[in-house]
Amino acid sequence: MTANISNYSISTDKSKLNFNVIYNFIANSYWAKGIPKSVMQSAIDNSMCFGVYSAHNEQVGFARVVTDKATFAYLADVFITPHLQGNGLSKLLIKTIVEHPELQGLRRFLLATSDAHGLYAQYGFKPIDNPALLMQINPENVYGKNNREGRTCSFFKTLLGATESY
Repeated sequence: MTANISNYSISTDKSKLNFNVIYNFIANSYWAKGIPKSVMQSAIDNSMCFGVYSAHNEQVGFARVVTDKATFAYLADVFITPHLQGNGLSKLLIKTIVEHPELQGLRRFLLATSDAHGLYAQYGFKPIDNPALLMQINPENVYGKNNREGRTCSFFKTLLGATESY
């Protein structure tokens, strides 16, 4: 399917977001498979969100930015629905994000991707100059059997010597 990107718009108005479209894509993605609905809703509520919409206001894409709007931003959960991928909508979305007035002058703008390096490089993203500067907590299977909704947090149990579930 070929799309004319002039028939699509991008908005940061959260009232326009279609949670079901977002959740169904993200919960089946390689980066957040199985994410609980409540966690996805919290992520949206606490982020600067960009929705991509057709001329009929159907949501066809999404991205969110976690930011203080002064020094730091992290781009996450970027997608265009599969039937419209390859038509320039992801380029329009990333361009809109990096040019957004509230995201200018940041000291650091990060993202993580396993398959879209070429897209992001077109907008100034590059590999980390000094990876030794960055650290992470990246628990395995965070949305698996022991997810946030009633999980036993083994990391903190071990750290604190606790025996109860969190």
